[in-house]
Amino acid sequence: MEQRFKDFAATKALEADQVKDMDWETTFFLRHLPESNVSEFPDLSDEYRDAMKEFAVKLEILAEQLLDLLCDNLGLEKGYLKKAFSGSRGPTFGTKVANYPPCPKPDLVKGLRAHTDAGGIILLLQDDKVSGLQLLKDGKWVDVPPMRHSIVVNLGDQIEVITNGKYKSVEHRVIAQTNGTRMSIASFYNPGSDAVIYPAPSLLEPKAEEEGGKQEYPKFVFEDYMNLYAALKFQAKEPRFQAMMK
Repeated sequence: MEQRFKDFAATKALEADQVKDMDWETTFFLRHLPESNVSEFPDLSDEYRDAMKEFAVKLEILAEQLLDLLCDNLGLEKGYLKKAFSGSRGPTFGTKVANYPPCPKPDLVKGLRAHTDAGGIILLLQDDKVSGLQLLKDGKWVDVPPMRHSIVVNLGDQIEVITNGKYKSVEHRVIAQTNGTRMSIASFYNPGSDAVIYPAPSLLEPKAEEEGGKQEYPKFVFEDYMNLYAALKFQAKEPRFQAMMK
């Protein structure tokens, strides 16, 4: 990854002070569900593959336990969120491995620009020494410090839609650092591509029910949302929700 980053466009653009719409990171993505692609990466050791497979199994269990806790908090039946994510082939689950090298000009580029995640529940194993992650709370950016042997839990846009805004997806970013290389391993437990996403009927406001089920959040197929998100990831989420209204 180190050599790959040296050849990366952002590196060359930063040297010319012409960075725009770029992130100071290099990544690769491993898919676990509905089927694994870990064996398809030729430059990963067998030890790494085995560790990642075991890690993914444990995190899948954790993600589903957390989803059931959300259901319990909201008065939804156990398993509601997992079922809402399932589609015809079950949920999708994958891990983004990201590397953030030292940046000589952190005032000109973010490690990762501000955004909310598109999917469901995100489980982040972040670097235990080098910081950089921030989340937006009450209009202010708050540092999420390195925490050894800890999983940071984040919620994505689909949780906000299904819970009718009772839970919000969290805007976050990564600040480029001048000293130290930061590693993060973010696992995304998301709906299946053909899952139909919409607010849980029991969470609609009484007024909305009186108006025939009118709701603030749209009903859509997850894959359609992802296609929109790909172009608008680093923009506000509200216009994305509006665009999905039928």
